[in-house]
Amino acid sequence: MAATPPLVQANAQNQYEVTPEDLPLSCPTPEMVLWNSHPRVYLPIESTGWAKCPYCGAEFTLVAGAPAEH
Repeated sequence: MAATPPLVQANAQNQYEVTPEDLPLSCPTPEMVLWNSHPRVYLPIESTGWAKCPYCGAEFTLVAGAPAEH
């Protein structure tokens, strides 16, 4: 059985790389601890490959080739 990676504190860093498998993209992400954070907001990253959270300012970059069609 594969080990589950530990949850990270929401907004612990300012830049994150995401892949098409992470879509639809929300901040905080499912890998983040949700308490002590902001409301979940979905970010449109598919067309540009980049998005910024309006609450915390975290920046997300879509990696692994061209932006995914979703």
